[in-house]
Amino acid sequence: MREVPMGARGVASEMVTFERTLTSHHPELPPVYSTPDMIRLMETAAFHALQPYCHDGEITVGTAIHIEHRAATGIGATVSAQATVQSYDGRFFVLEVSARDGQWEIGRGTVSRATVNVRSFLERAKVK
Repeated sequence: MREVPMGARGVASEMVTFERTLTSHHPELPPVYSTPDMIRLMETAAFHALQPYCHDGEITVGTAIHIEHRAATGIGATVSAQATVQSYDGRFFVLEVSARDGQWEIGRGTVSRATVNVRSFLERAKVK
């Protein structure tokens, strides 16, 4: 992996659809953006922050998440996630992440990722 500058950023956004709500997982839950979908969007933003620095055949994969989901978001809203490189140790990175519904923060925390060689990673996954 090439040197990653502190503060490198990635973004991702999506519209809240029924499939991304709690109701889609269980009909008795309210039709609001689910925490797993918000985390997935944050992970996508983190991937985008680091991928430009990967060599051919490399990607980053998630290793830890520490997230607070702070506000509900309804169907039709557009949620944007941002990830910023906060620290690194060798091939391990910690990114500060947040998600917003317009001007309102709906979630925040940190995501940790590690650089892996795709071929080796897939070979190890087969063995297990």
